[in-house]
Amino acid sequence: MPVTDTIADMLTVIRNGVMAHKESVEVKRSKVSENILKILKKEDFIANYKAIDDKRQGILKAYLRYEKDKTPAIAGLKRISKPGRRVYVNNKEIKEVYGGLGVALISTSKGVMTDREAKEKKLGGELICEVW
Repeated sequence: MPVTDTIADMLTVIRNGVMAHKESVEVKRSKVSENILKILKKEDFIANYKAIDDKRQGILKAYLRYEKDKTPAIAGLKRISKPGRRVYVNNKEIKEVYGGLGVALISTSKGVMTDREAKEKKLGGELICEVW
């Protein structure tokens, strides 16, 4: 069955992996998915990720991060902009996620970046998701 929203599929796989306390999860490879995982790693929501060549589209393996008491680093993921309803914000409309504890991922003309980076660079774009 073809997946129409690869970002939502990736977020669901990560969410389910966190709830099942998995060490790692695998998602289909795409440039946007790779950029999202790069930001999640930079913001310490995941431990690491790597690209695996499977002679087709490719796979991204994300290693989930947990604290010493086994609580996951990702408490929640929420897809904001969907294929049926795109959500765009300018740099003045970007709001903090959980009082600054989480991040919003925004697809701008300069690539995918966090809400803080977009505000700093005075860029708006499509509000992809929120992670906390």
